Amino acid sequence: MSALVNLSIDGHVAIIELNRPEKLNAMTPEMADLLIAAVEQCNTDSQVRAVILTGAGPKAFCAGSDITELDRYATPWDFRNRLDYCDCVRMLKKPTVAAINGYTFGGGLEMALACDIRIASDNARLGAPEIKLGWIGGGGMTAQLVHAVGPSNAALMVLTGDPIRAEQALAWGLVSEVVPQEQLRDRAQALAATIASRAPIAAETARVNLRAALSMPLDKAVEYERDLQAICFATADAKEGRKAFEEKRAPKFERR
Repeated sequence: MSALVNLSIDGHVAIIELNRPEKLNAMTPEMADLLIAAVEQCNTDSQVRAVILTGAGPKAFCAGSDITELDRYATPWDFRNRLDYCDCVRMLKKPTVAAINGYTFGGGLEMALACDIRIASDNARLGAPEIKLGWIGGGGMTAQLVHAVGPSNAALMVLTGDPIRAEQALAWGLVSEVVPQEQLRDRAQALAATIASRAPIAAETARVNLRAALSMPLDKAVEYERDLQAICFATADAKEGRKAFEEKRAPKFERR
């Protein structure tokens, strides 16, 4: 891949790294295209069972869209219909860990919110600053924030545009863990490796179920979960899991 977006695969874990640290990993249309290609490769590679999304350098995960690039769109409608990098993160089919280092603003926060699990370094700052420039987020900012931190905290972030520190994000449930900056990559790698060691069909199904649960009434969510459980139970991996339990050994899952 281009140096602007690096994709590496180590065993069953893929790492997608935004690599424009001199610009705080701010996204350009070219980077969006490369990110979409990386996501497609992760989705189609059966060896990939978990994905880490992060930013290069110590200063930023992603500061959002490169503001200097936005006037390239001829009309607001062209901007509305662009290929959005936040949408492509939501298209990932594999469990995803956001390793949030430094500034995580605007579209950067939206990408992090699109990941299943978020861990942050102690220098992370997370914000929705669009209102300071005259617009609002358009990559799912409000809906995802409301689910992640509740209506009042989401309103505080969206209406002021002011960032919060990693410790506040942890207290609100926006991130699951805060670790020293130098330990972020190792912790993300360990977490992704743990997920990748689980039955991959079950893990991907659990991801679908988690997302469905956000928009379903409880009775429908339970019914849907039971259907997904039955599908997983019918797999060869589930049979292997039961056999390994009986034989007191680690299971060998093969995505079957």
